[in-house]
Amino acid sequence: MIQVKDNQSIERPLIHAYTSIHPNARLAADVRVDPFTMIHHNVEIGAGTWIGSNVTIMEGARIGKNCRIYPGAVVAADPQDLKFDGEETTVVIGDNTTIREFVTIHRGTAGGGMLTRVGDDCLIMAQAHIAHDCLIGDGVIMANAATLAGHVIIEDRANVGAYSGIHQFCRVGKEAYIGGYSVVVKDALPFALTVGNHAKCYGLNTVGMKRRGYSREAMDHLHHAFHLLLSAKLNTTQAIERIKEEISDSSEVTDLLTFIEASTRGVTK
Repeated sequence: MIQVKDNQSIERPLIHAYTSIHPNARLAADVRVDPFTMIHHNVEIGAGTWIGSNVTIMEGARIGKNCRIYPGAVVAADPQDLKFDGEETTVVIGDNTTIREFVTIHRGTAGGGMLTRVGDDCLIMAQAHIAHDCLIGDGVIMANAATLAGHVIIEDRANVGAYSGIHQFCRVGKEAYIGGYSVVVKDALPFALTVGNHAKCYGLNTVGMKRRGYSREAMDHLHHAFHLLLSAKLNTTQAIERIKEEISDSSEVTDLLTFIEASTRGVTK
């Protein structure tokens, strides 16, 4: 590692003197790095990104443009997986994503696709943990201390509440809301409000859908679909058949059914 001991860096004025940056790390010209941060080898950081003090960016990190990484965060640490054998894997962080204090994000493994990914425009709040091989879509919010076990998939614009835990290999559908302190052990339905330990589904995430600007018609279709899934005393297969018969022109309902039919762990009802 190169350690700069002067009060200012002559070559990179936006990088504080008291940082440690490996010579083969590739940082865009306007990346700003605050003091006491360590950036390891085989790291790439895009234009406009700010990295606060006492951050550790480890081997295999690929960080996009205009990101903000706050003090104490650790990106691309080795996975907490006993099968991991030092293989060269990565963490990819999209553009315009904010990673708050003491967040930990672990690299992928050979058994999970070699990749952990966080999408564009995400907010990962303080002390959250993203384990190996997780795939997080765009616009996702993880509140304080929310925890993803390995191989979790979070689809676009989902919201995971504070201190919630998502079991490995689970999926959280798009526009879903997971309430605080929940324990999710099956797939959490898209567009739905899922809360509790163990979590249960309480129907449509109405507040979230209104905020996202979904139409009244789309919400009515989904309300009817959730009624058939959760309240009509039908098993999942019967509910899907009824939904297909009664709702034929809703892209949101189609997304809901596609999610259910692709589930391998079962869905939270």
